[in-house]
Amino acid sequence: MADKRPLSPEKATRIAVGATVGGVLLVLFLVVVLIIQFVQIGVQNRMEDELNEQIARYEQQISDGEDKITYYEEGNGLYYLARKHGWQ
Repeated sequence: MADKRPLSPEKATRIAVGATVGGVLLVLFLVVVLIIQFVQIGVQNRMEDELNEQIARYEQQISDGEDKITYYEEGNGLYYLARKHGWQ
């Protein structure tokens, strides 16, 4: 079996420093990943707000268009539309 010698203080210090550096690097990596995730969440929320605004705008256009359809389906609306486009 291998001979078990006690750790020298220099070797113990090196191991402690290596473990500390590894731990700090791991924490920094995790913080960077966390920041990236927060930025992506913010971007997604902004895109969702923009899409909801577009949906509201399109729904308003649809409801405005339905009023125009009703107007032009009536006789007077159709008559004025024809006159507007040159019908005599």
